[in-house]
Amino acid sequence: MNKKDLLRRLPKIDEVMKQESLLLLANDTSALLVTDAVRDVISDMRGQILALEDDAGADSFDISLLEPGRIAEMAAARFEENEQMNLYPVINATGTILHTNLGRAPLCRDALDNVMKVSEGYSTLEYNVEKGRRGSRHDLVGDLIAELTGAEDAMVVNNNAAATMIVLATLGKGKEIVVSRGELVEIGGAFRIPDIMRQSGAFLQEVGTSNKTKPSDYENAIMSKEKLTELESRGREAALMDDPRGTRRFETGALMKVHRSNFDVLGFTEEATLEELVEIGHRHGLPVIFDMGNGLMLDMSEFGLNEPNVPASLATGIDVILFSGDKLLGGPQAGIIAGKREYIEAMKKHPLARALRVDKMTFAALEATLAKYKDRSMALRDIPVLSMISASEDEMKDRAERLADEIRKAAGSDGIYTETVKVLDQIGGGSAPMVRLPGWAVAVGLEGRSADSIERRLRKVEVPVIARINEDRLLLCVRTIAENELDTVAAAFRGR
Repeated sequence: MNKKDLLRRLPKIDEVMKQESLLLLANDTSALLVTDAVRDVISDMRGQILALEDDAGADSFDISLLEPGRIAEMAAARFEENEQMNLYPVINATGTILHTNLGRAPLCRDALDNVMKVSEGYSTLEYNVEKGRRGSRHDLVGDLIAELTGAEDAMVVNNNAAATMIVLATLGKGKEIVVSRGELVEIGGAFRIPDIMRQSGAFLQEVGTSNKTKPSDYENAIMSKEKLTELESRGREAALMDDPRGTRRFETGALMKVHRSNFDVLGFTEEATLEELVEIGHRHGLPVIFDMGNGLMLDMSEFGLNEPNVPASLATGIDVILFSGDKLLGGPQAGIIAGKREYIEAMKKHPLARALRVDKMTFAALEATLAKYKDRSMALRDIPVLSMISASEDEMKDRAERLADEIRKAAGSDGIYTETVKVLDQIGGGSAPMVRLPGWAVAVGLEGRSADSIERRLRKVEVPVIARINEDRLLLCVRTIAENELDTVAAAFRGR
C-alpha cells in the first residue's frame, strides 16, 4: 500500500452523498451545506495522505476511514459543528448574578414572550395605528418610564456608554462639564469618562481630589458666560489665569455626578450630594446630570443592597439621569435617559440619536420588563435579577441540598463527593462592588479528578455549566442556577 493507492481509494463526493444518513440530513437541512461538509472532509483526508512521509506510513494508515460510510459520519459531524451558533445558552453556577461575560441580566418570561411576539412579524415600531401615520420609537416606553420614575420624559439608546455620549454631546459640546476627580471612573473595556467626554466635544473640568470633593469645589469651578467674557476681554493670559493648569477655559454647561458603581472609596472621604448639586446648579441656571449606571428601580436596602435608585435620585430635583437596562433593572442591554423634557427633547433631535438607537427586540423586552415595576412584589418575584438578590438563605440551602441529591443520583454513589457549603455571592456587572450575599453552593469532587478537570468537563457538556473554583474545590453556586436548570446541571455528571 502506498500513498497513490490511498488517494485512489478516496470516494467521490456523489458516492458519499448517496449514504442514507446524509440523504436524510440534506433533506431536513440544506443539501448544499451537507455537500460542502463532505467536500471538506474528503479534502482533509487527502491532505493527511499527502502528508505521510513514506510508504511505511501509508501501510499503517487506517483505510477504513476512506469508506463512504465513515466519510459520511465525519461529514455529518462536520456539518453539525459548522451549524453550531457562536452565541448559545450556558448555565451560570458562579454565584455572580450580573456576570458580564455570560450576558448580564437574564430576561423575565414576559420579556422573552414579547420579543418573540414582536419579532416574528411586523410591529408598531414607528407607526401610529390610531392616527394611521408614521410614529416615533421614542414614544414606545417614554410614558412608562416617566410613570415609574417621576421623570417628565425619557429616551432609550443602545447602552449606558451611548447614553453618556449623547447627554454630553447635547448639553456640553463646546462647554465645560464639572465632575469630581473621585468620579472619573473607568468601566469595562478601558471606557473612561474623560475619554468619552473628549469624544462628545465637551471639556472636562475636574474638581476636588480623589477622596474629597466639597460642594464649594463645584461652585468655585463654574465659569459663567459673563465671567468668561470679562476674562477674555483682558487678553489671552487673563483667560488662562483662572485655571491652575494654565489651559483655556470655556463656559460651564452642566454639573455632573457619576456613581462609583464598580469600586468604593473608604476612609477620609467626602462628596457632594445630589441635593447640594441641584441647589448649586439651579442657582446658576445649570443642568445637573447623574450618571447612575446600575439602573436600580426599587429600594432594596432590606436585602443588603444600599445603592441609589432611579425614582429617589430624580426626586432630588436633578435634570437628567442615565442608567443601564441590563444591570439591576433586569432587562435587555440599553441606555436609558430620563429627566426634564426640554433636555430629553434636545437629545431626541441630536444626530447621534439615530446612530445610537435600539431595535424592536430591545424595546419589546424593555417594555415588558418595565411593566413589572408597576407592582413591587411582582417585580421581585418575576424579574430574575431581583429574585436572585432577594432570595433567602433558607431558599438557597434547600436548593443546594436538592441539587446535591440529584447529582449523586445521576453520577452513582461510588467515587463522587458532594457537600453543601455556605458561600458569599456577588451582584457583579459593575454594580454594588462591596455587597456580598450569603448563599449556598454544592461542592463536588470526583475520585481521581482535580477541580480543574471537573470544571473543564462541565464546560463541554451539551449545555455548558460555568462553575466556580475556590480553594481547589469546584463549587456550584445555586443562587444563579434557575429551578428549571437543576436537572440539567445534575445530568452533566452522568457517566462522569
